[in-house]
Amino acid sequence: MLTLSEKEVEKMAALLQKGMICFYQIDNKKIHSMPDDEDYFNYDLTPEEEDVLDEIEDNPDNYAEFTKMEPNQEHLVMESFADRMVKEKIFQDELVNALSKPKASTGFRFLINNSGKYKGLWDEYHLTRYKDWVKEQIDSYNYSEEEE
Repeated sequence: MLTLSEKEVEKMAALLQKGMICFYQIDNKKIHSMPDDEDYFNYDLTPEEEDVLDEIEDNPDNYAEFTKMEPNQEHLVMESFADRMVKEKIFQDELVNALSKPKASTGFRFLINNSGKYKGLWDEYHLTRYKDWVKEQIDSYNYSEEEE
């Protein structure tokens, strides 16, 4: 059964937020991360990253893969933040409006980053949702292991 400490969950959540893909090496309890191919298609892997990928290919049962949220999941997190955490109706309306337009996350983040008051609250809320996301992936991994 795969279990991670709260510190490992938080580290992995922070890496996923930055667009990384993570692999948890079960026998050594070590987190490996590298840029996600979808976001960094011109990125050349380092020799160390290539070694990790080779090891994963040779011994896939010793690694659990963790991925970032899909764009629609991220969108739901932003909507939830605007709905639950923003108390000023005018600013809440601005966020909801930004989320209804193309490049919704860019507009949302611009408003949040320039709000002063809500930047820290958003960062904390977003990290908490990402930690929940990592825990969901752990549960899913453990469930699939039980099925085999």
